[in-house]
Amino acid sequence: MKKRLTIPFLLLLTLLVSACGNNAETASQNEGGNKSETFTYEAENGSVEVPKDPKRIIALSNGPNVMSLDGKLVGIDEWSSANPLFKEKVKGVEVVSEDDLEKIMELEPDLIIAGSEMKNIKKLSQIAPTVAFTWGKLDYLSQQVEIGKLLNKEAEATAWVEDFKKRAATAGEKIRTKIGKDATVSVIESGNKEFYVFGNNYARGTEVLYQAMGLKMPEKVKETALKSGIHTISAELLPEFAGDYMILSKYADGDNSFLETEVWKNIPAVKNGHVFEINAKASTYSDPITLEHLLSFYEKSFLKE
Repeated sequence: MKKRLTIPFLLLLTLLVSACGNNAETASQNEGGNKSETFTYEAENGSVEVPKDPKRIIALSNGPNVMSLDGKLVGIDEWSSANPLFKEKVKGVEVVSEDDLEKIMELEPDLIIAGSEMKNIKKLSQIAPTVAFTWGKLDYLSQQVEIGKLLNKEAEATAWVEDFKKRAATAGEKIRTKIGKDATVSVIESGNKEFYVFGNNYARGTEVLYQAMGLKMPEKVKETALKSGIHTISAELLPEFAGDYMILSKYADGDNSFLETEVWKNIPAVKNGHVFEINAKASTYSDPITLEHLLSFYEKSFLKE
């Protein structure tokens, strides 16, 4: 077995960070010697000095929120990168994880956004200013405003939130008028051998349907999924959780043989043509790009003649 010369990681990190710092200083000097302006952002992981106009953002978390504000991404997590809705936004953006520390250093970020659960936040902070968020700690609209604050685009984020709330409320009123104010809607996703029903804050457009539009969920869903956000059921229980209308979050490449079963075919919503299918791969976030896509889809689906 060949022996390799190894350098302790912390020493390597120090050397690389130093090199990145020297490169950044040289670049700054070449541009006239003015350092980028910064401000203090009060993050969950402490007070972080961040650039007012970040040029090289790595988003290990909340990438879609950054995209919606035209943040200048150089690195993104694999799930956001694989989402078909973001295809154009992630062109030329490297896929990285929190464990790709050397790759992250090579990308020379000036801002890193991470999930608070990530174990390498301290190491990431040695590379660039790192801000951590806890998924679900803020509601979906407040999270967008918070990303706006971080990117120095709070006014833009707030304006979108207010406009979205108005448009979604108007759409919800039209839909309730058409389907009946007491009509229920359930959101169901097909897994490998099980199914999932969702509450009002677990993506798949649940925030749009239940919070922004004010549509009703079936009592069975409310009892089991409202608090937890998600509840797992077997195929046999589908009729119990089906609303008058159903949103089916489906993976095109998954096992969808259940669609041919009698259990499925005999659900009233299925018989009445009240099932609207969404692409599961394009529906797992609650950022403005996804929300706009689903708002438009739900309007067209519910209000079609």
